[in-house]
Amino acid sequence: MDMLEQLATVFDHRVRLTIGVLLARHGELSFSRMKELLQLTDGNLGAHLRKLEDAGYLTLRRDFVERKPVTWYGLTKEGKRTLKLHLHALRTVIASAE
Repeated sequence: MDMLEQLATVFDHRVRLTIGVLLARHGELSFSRMKELLQLTDGNLGAHLRKLEDAGYLTLRRDFVERKPVTWYGLTKEGKRTLKLHLHALRTVIASAE
């Protein structure tokens, strides 16, 4: 497979790539925690999460913490696999430029 074919267009945007990396590192994060880390508006973060969800790369679960609804996000197996391939392809592209 060509390295460029391993680049997932959904991870081309820096915010979605960062979301993927954060979720790969932490396993699961709440919407409010991601909003805080990324310093995005609700609408902006929601739009990026929707793209990842539509691609089948996100799991989500809804919970209540102190009677407040909390949405938790994680990567699906396919999301983890695709992110791993995407990051490998990026590293290859960067290494070839050096």
